[in-house]
Amino acid sequence: MPVRANVTSVEAIKAFRSNLIVYVSKARPALEEMSAEVLRVKLWLQDTQRPYWEGQIKRRARVLDEAQQALFSARLGNLREPTSAEAAAVTKARRSLDEAEAKLRVVKLWTRDFDNRVEPLAKQLEKLHNILSIDLGKAVASLGETVNTLDAYSEVMPTGTDVLPATSGAPTPAATTAANDTGTKEGGAS
Repeated sequence: MPVRANVTSVEAIKAFRSNLIVYVSKARPALEEMSAEVLRVKLWLQDTQRPYWEGQIKRRARVLDEAQQALFSARLGNLREPTSAEAAAVTKARRSLDEAEAKLRVVKLWTRDFDNRVEPLAKQLEKLHNILSIDLGKAVASLGETVNTLDAYSEVMPTGTDVLPATSGAPTPAATTAANDTGTKEGGAS
């Protein structure tokens, strides 16, 4: 006896396939955007932040030198005593330079460690991207073939004797057999 499929709803498979297509169409761009963001941050660290803080160190070092020169000139000159504003300017310039140097150290640290920290996560993103592009693409195609096969299967009339279509106006074999049995009983009793 052939094995029969017990599919209750082809529509459910079609709906799942449609939802899977929507999911893939939304998830793939999101993953591509994340990959682009990772690259953007890496380039931002290397190409923008490092030169910016190196330039800030040079600029702030000049400001510190100027403040120190003003304070030194005031100390050497017998005409006046150095003011607290000049001493505060040196202190402020030194703090500003220290801040820029600390920021540059952090940028260099992140530039050096970026690949080591991000690479494992980027590999997971790449695996997920492959699943979305390849595996789920195959799944969508397979579901499409399954739906087509089930539609074709449902259109084929069964050839077994256990299910016969009822035609309009013509008696079914079961009805003909029942009528013959009834007629024999009536005719035999008379």
